[in-house]
Amino acid sequence: MLHALNDNTPPARQQRSTPHAKPRWNDEGRDWPNRDASQFVHAAGLRWHVQQMGRGPVLLLIHGTSAATHSWRMLAPLLSEHFTVVAPDLPGHGFTDTPKPSRMTLDAMAQDVAALLRGLGHQPVLVAGHSAGAAVLARMCLDRSIAPSALVALNGALLPIGGTAGRFMLPLARMLASSTVVPRLIARFARNQGMVERMIADTGSAIDPAGIDCYRRLVGSPGHVAAAIRMMASWRLDRLAQDLPQLATRLLLIAGSNDKTIASRHSAQVQRMVPGARLTIMQGLGHLAHEERPHDVSGLMTELARSAGLLPQMVAAAE
Repeated sequence: MLHALNDNTPPARQQRSTPHAKPRWNDEGRDWPNRDASQFVHAAGLRWHVQQMGRGPVLLLIHGTSAATHSWRMLAPLLSEHFTVVAPDLPGHGFTDTPKPSRMTLDAMAQDVAALLRGLGHQPVLVAGHSAGAAVLARMCLDRSIAPSALVALNGALLPIGGTAGRFMLPLARMLASSTVVPRLIARFARNQGMVERMIADTGSAIDPAGIDCYRRLVGSPGHVAAAIRMMASWRLDRLAQDLPQLATRLLLIAGSNDKTIASRHSAQVQRMVPGARLTIMQGLGHLAHEERPHDVSGLMTELARSAGLLPQMVAAAE
C-alpha cells in the first residue's frame, strides 16, 4: 500500500537533533535538482523520495551507493522526452527513510524497490542503474520482480571485489557500520573546502559545480553517510555473480575508461558472462560518466530502446 505525503512536512526522524540526522527536504532539498518532479510516498514500511517526469513507456533509474536522485539531474530530463522516468532515492539515501540494518542487503533492497514499483503501479520496460544500482536491478530481473526489455548498467558494480582490496574492505565496512562516531566525523570533514571535490576526483570523474554541491549536502549528513556505510557492509555479490549467466534481460554495459572506482575491465568480464551482452566504453570518463556526458548516455539508451522496439525508429529526412 502506498500513500502520498505532504512534501513540506518532514517526519521527526529527519530532525537534526538525532545522532544520524537525515537530510531535510526544506533545508538540503530546498533547491534540489528537478525538485518539481519530486514526491514522497509510503511503501515497504518506508517513506520514499521519488522523482517522476515525462510521458511514455516507464524507465526506472536506480542510483549507486552514497548518491541520490541528483545523480540523474541532467540525464533524467533528457530521457523524459521519450519515457515516463521514475527515479527513487534508495533506502537510507538522500531523502528516503533508513530501514532496519537487516534491510540494507542487496536482496532486501531489491525487494523493497519492487514493493515501491507495485505501489506506484509501474512496470518498467527499460531500467538503468549506476554502480550498485545496476546490481539491484540485475537482482530484480533475475528474481522476476520486474521484466524489462533491457537493462543498462552504468559503470555497474556487478561482481565481488577481489584480491587484497576485497579481503580488507568488507571487514572495514562492517567495523565502521557499527560506529556512531565515524559518520559524524565524515559529515563534519565534508564541510571542509575541497574534500568532496577530492572524493569525486578520486572516482576519475570531473562534474559540474551543481553536482558537487549536492554531494556535499549528502556527505554532510551523518544519517546519509551511515546508511551508505551500512549498505557497503551488508553487500554480497557472490550469488549475483553466480546467477548472471542466467540473466535473460538484454544487457547494455556502459563503462568509463577512466573509472577509478570500478575498472572498465569488470564490465568486460560481465559481458563475457552474460549471453548477448553489449559493452560500450566511454573514453576519458570516470565512475560518474552519466553525470559528465549525459547527452551521450541518453543517446546510447534511446538507441537501445529503439532497437528493442520500445521507441519508434528514427525516420531519415527526405533529400
